[in-house]
Amino acid sequence: MDEQPSQQSAGQSGQAGRSGQAGHEPGQALDRRAELSEFLRTRRARLKPEDVGLPDFGRHRRVPGLRREELAQLAGVSVAYYTRLEQGNGRNVSAEVLDSIARALRLTGAEHAHLTHLAKPKQLKKKPSARPQQVRVALRELIDSIDGVPAYVVGRRSEILVWNRMAAAVFGDWSLVPPQERNWARMVFLKPEYRELFVEWEQKASDMVSFLRMDAGCHPDDPRLSALVGELSVKSEEFRRLWATHDVKEKSHGVKRLHHPLVGELTLSFESFKIVDTEEQSMVTYHAVPGSPSAEALRLLASWGTDATRAGTASPQA
Repeated sequence: MDEQPSQQSAGQSGQAGRSGQAGHEPGQALDRRAELSEFLRTRRARLKPEDVGLPDFGRHRRVPGLRREELAQLAGVSVAYYTRLEQGNGRNVSAEVLDSIARALRLTGAEHAHLTHLAKPKQLKKKPSARPQQVRVALRELIDSIDGVPAYVVGRRSEILVWNRMAAAVFGDWSLVPPQERNWARMVFLKPEYRELFVEWEQKASDMVSFLRMDAGCHPDDPRLSALVGELSVKSEEFRRLWATHDVKEKSHGVKRLHHPLVGELTLSFESFKIVDTEEQSMVTYHAVPGSPSAEALRLLASWGTDATRAGTASPQA
């Protein structure tokens, strides 16, 4: 299992580590080797020796979390091999070794997938297109036909592609927003109105960064994604802080609490469904517990129609 990745110079290693920090130049391609280096380092730092059954020598430890030699021992590889991998050199690493390291680091499924994307990137035939993402006509019709339930399709880079009337009533009439700004990450970090809309804004912000990190691992050469990360890094200190954690997450399900300008508090459960013919798009729906105050609030928003959509979203479009 102890495979040997190709050599890299100390200068390259240092450069990878530095470029993996929170800062990111607008339009600059994401450095996959730096991403791999920082991701492994941050995952190792969050583990304590007692978490994996190792003795803790307390004040004698000079680094947070596990040492490289401890992680290498747990993964069944040499220290030299793991050190080179953590320096961003994963060119010759096998799936078997990555599985062992993922187990040693106790990675989640999303983190394991992210590690694989960084260490063994798929060979794309061409770079991502700069053209707008397209949603199938039938899917658009389906979204429009869903009545009483906020629903939308989100694509790469957290871009909002299509939505129904209820989504506009709850989150904002995105038709009034320039297409290039119809992006969840931009709205969450750059529009104060969305900070007020989400009761647990910090969790929403953390989720958005985790989704973008996952996307970046799959598409490090996407210039529009790089430009988005650069813009948010420049304009938002909170984004820079969260981006530096290297946390990743898949869109899934859960509960969001909102403070709507018309109907007040809303507690909505959300579900995310990957579109089968394109893993880059997901349909997201929100619903309330039947008979709950939130269900009644959604019913009111639906009954108010276009007036509710306009009145309820005037603030987020400011």
